[in-house]
Parts: sequence; C-alpha cells; structure tokens
Amino acid sequence: MRKLQIDDIGSMRIAIQQELGRSEEARYDHRLHGLLLLAAGHSCRQVAELFGEDDTTVQRWLHRFEQGGLHALHESERPGRPRSIDPGQWRGLQADLQKSPRDFGLAAPLWDGLSLSEHLWRRYGVRLGVRQCQRIFRQMGFRAAHPSSSSSSSSSSSDQAAVATASP
Repeated sequence: MRKLQIDDIGSMRIAIQQELGRSEEARYDHRLHGLLLLAAGHSCRQVAELFGEDDTTVQRWLHRFEQGGLHALHESERPGRPRSIDPGQWRGLQADLQKSPRDFGLAAPLWDGLSLSEHLWRRYGVRLGVRQCQRIFRQMGFRAAHPSSSSSSSSSSSDQAAVATASP
C-alpha cells in the first residue's frame, strides 16, 4: 500500500490548528492525545514537534495532569485578546494571498504588511497593524521576498520585505 500524503501540508496544518483552537472541547482532546503519546514513550519534545506546540506547553500539560488528573487538563480562563480573524476568514485569507494584491484593487505588486492590513479592512472589516499582518504571513508559511532594486528606491525601507510565495 502506498503512503498517503496531504497536498499543501503547510496550509492544512494551519487549518487543523485553527480548528483545534475553535473550542474548549477540541483543545482538551488535543491535550489528551498528547498525553497518550507521552504514555506510549514519546518525549515532550517529540510530542511538541508532532503537535506544532512548544516543548514547555507539553511539559505544562504533563505537570497539570500529574497534579490534578484529567480535570486539570480542562481549559482555565484564557488571558489575552480574542483572535480578530475567525477560522472562515482565515481560510478565505489564505486563498486571497494566492492572488495578487492588485486583484483586490490595491496598488502593491506583492503582499506586504501594509497591503494586507488594507485588504483585511476592506474585505473582512478587520483592522490589524502592519506588524500583526507580518505575523500572519509567518503563521501561514509565507516567506519574504525583496523587490528589485529599481522598485525599492520608491518604497520605504520598512515595507521592502514583501511576501511573494509560500515556503515549501
């Protein structure tokens, strides 16, 4: 039997992680699966790599379980601001970024933090700063490309890194 492969694994992994973050129940199940792998002999580092988590996060799951049992794995109050982009918008944005910013009426030839910020506001009604937009590019697996020297003279230095292609 041939090995099954998922096309565009980077985007699929992000979509799965977004789905896991969608509900408290899914996050609890995610922690349980991690503990099952730990019980089967995998290290915290191995589980963290498989799950796309930080080593410290998996260690925290284990300590919580050891101290309070299964009940301790349930969600506690989540600090911080809720996400600005819901999973449906995230998927739509992934598709949008496969096109040129000009397809959406923007002047930029390549996606960058400024053009993504404007696009998010126009299309989804979401206001995010340039830095947050740059984080979105990294989360989606895009890499920076530098415009040619002829076009860089007219743009500011903070906007010269433009997202061009998804990394393999």
